[in-house]
Amino acid sequence: MEFCPKCGSMMKPKREENKIILYCSSCGFSKPLGGEVSSYKFVSEIKHAPDKTMVVIDESKLPKVLPTIRIECPKCGNMEAYWWMVQTRRADESPTRFFRCTKCGYTWREYD
Repeated sequence: MEFCPKCGSMMKPKREENKIILYCSSCGFSKPLGGEVSSYKFVSEIKHAPDKTMVVIDESKLPKVLPTIRIECPKCGNMEAYWWMVQTRRADESPTRFFRCTKCGYTWREYD
C-alpha cells in the first residue's frame, strides 16, 4: 500500500495497456510500478486481532429480559407479549413498537 506524495490519499492500482500504475483518485497523481501485468498478484487479506472475534448468540437459550405487556397475540390469542421499540423511520416520526408472543413466539409490529 502506498500513499500519494502530493495529498496523502491512498493510491490504487490501475491497469494501463500492459502495465500497472498506481494512481491517486483525489488529486490525479500517478506513478508507474514497472513490470508487466502478469508479474503481479493482487491479494486482499483481512487480519483480526485475537480479541476481536465475532460472537454468535443463540437467542433461544437466553433468558427473556424484555418487558412484557398485556396484549392479544394475533396468531394464537395469548394475552401476554414481550415488547421493544426501534426507530425505523425518520427521527421526527414516532418509533415502531414490536411485540413477540410469550407463548408461540410470533412477532408483529405497531405503528403510530
